[in-house]
Amino acid sequence: MVLSAATRRTTLRTAETLLIAAAGGAAFTWAGFPAGLISGSLLSVAGAALAGRPLMVPAPLSRAISVLVGISLGAVVTPETLQGIAAFPVSIALLLIATVVMTAATTSYLRVVHGWDWQSALFGASPGALAQVMVLAAEQRADLRAIAIVQVMRVVILTIGIPAGLALFGLTATGAFLPKSSAGITSVPELAILIGVSTAAAVFLRTIRFPGGLMFGAMLASAVLHGSGYLDAVLPWWAAAAAVIGIGAVTGARFANTDPITLLRYLGAALGSFAVAISVASLFVVALTAMLPLRIADVVVAYAPGAQDTMMVMALALHLDPIFIGAHHLSRYMLVSLTVPLLARWLGPPPPPMTVESQPSPRLDTPER
Repeated sequence: MVLSAATRRTTLRTAETLLIAAAGGAAFTWAGFPAGLISGSLLSVAGAALAGRPLMVPAPLSRAISVLVGISLGAVVTPETLQGIAAFPVSIALLLIATVVMTAATTSYLRVVHGWDWQSALFGASPGALAQVMVLAAEQRADLRAIAIVQVMRVVILTIGIPAGLALFGLTATGAFLPKSSAGITSVPELAILIGVSTAAAVFLRTIRFPGGLMFGAMLASAVLHGSGYLDAVLPWWAAAAAVIGIGAVTGARFANTDPITLLRYLGAALGSFAVAISVASLFVVALTAMLPLRIADVVVAYAPGAQDTMMVMALALHLDPIFIGAHHLSRYMLVSLTVPLLARWLGPPPPPMTVESQPSPRLDTPER
């Protein structure tokens, strides 16, 4: 069978993206960087994309990666893990307050310091739900490129900075982290059940439009199977590692078609808004850990204003509590998805009718949040 020119081009670009991601993840892991697989793959792909390489991860592959990550996340759940759920309501309530304060402070910063209009500032400040935010920004005629750069830069800084910061303060170990996986032969029937049930749950939640349905569906099914003691099988180490590298590739590839000059023009806004957001998040992390006996590393990642999928992979790579962190990021996602559209329409006039000539053009590949 002869492949079309478009298919060959997509295949070659995808292969190049994954090879660069694997090389970066391996290098960071070899160097002993915490969560080296995700950090190295993201940084290497982002760097190559900024250098002009036409990198990409097709949507079907991105969805498969999300399912594999979800299976790996659920595999770390035990009955003891679920005992900490009692602390969730207080922590999630404080997180929602933190999200409101964080969004208001960052929006004000982008408006006052960098002169953004209120709507664009709100979209740039939104902590998570990037796909929904970009759709709204396009409808409201906001600056898509500026918003995308500020949002993705925040994810990159968090992905690189959180593991290094936690290790620096002795809150997690350094070294080569790999997800919980099978180093040897595992039960093939159990593995088939794990993959089949988790995939079915992922597809079901995606079908009903559950936020981040692919990853959360697979994670919940895997968590039930492992937490109940029904299964012991886990993904082979290479599959789990490939999924982590894949998430890094997906995030880094968002810098494709972004020239360095444009990036530099918005660098101040990206760094400044990140500083405001992380300062607010840090204050609430300190308050929560002072009130409740929670592990600081879990709270840091749960409150980090980053992308849901990337933060979940970080939890996996750093051997943190995926149920605790997932519940918090899902709660924030739902708050942002419900409130940002209302605020955007309140902050500005209705957009003019969109013509073919006026449709936004920037390429924005955004997986589920």
